[in-house]
Amino acid sequence: MGYELRAVIAGRALLEDAVGDPPGAGSAPLEQGLALLPLTDALSGSGGGGPCPLGFRGLPGGFEPMLARWSAAGPVALVEAEYFGGVGEQRAAVWEGGAVVLGPLHVDEDESTPAEGSPVSRALRRLGLVARAGQDEFEAAGLGRRRTSEGWLA
Repeated sequence: MGYELRAVIAGRALLEDAVGDPPGAGSAPLEQGLALLPLTDALSGSGGGGPCPLGFRGLPGGFEPMLARWSAAGPVALVEAEYFGGVGEQRAAVWEGGAVVLGPLHVDEDESTPAEGSPVSRALRRLGLVARAGQDEFEAAGLGRRRTSEGWLA
């Protein structure tokens, strides 16, 4: 079974204020006061503009300025993860105060995870998420509850 996630993650209040920004958006709660805005097909045309220069596959063109604008209210992470049969890749970046402050980070399917953690885990740490002993940030946030980006809207 595969796993696919393309989402914006930030504090719950920040995303609740922002979800009206691209029409048709909806956020889902995560652990420790965070929320997730899935980048679904409904959002794919919301940004306009060209491709994202940060290397993200599921980021609508022109969406980067919106993330920078949202980050004026607090840190905002863009994350992508795709796995099938235990093999996959991750990308992440964090905006704060209108600028990218972490990343873009990328671990490809043929690369090992760096000692400081996966891109998604590092982004979640930057958002203030704290994992318990024996747990990584991905698990601590509850990102394993759904297998697809669209699944978060259910």
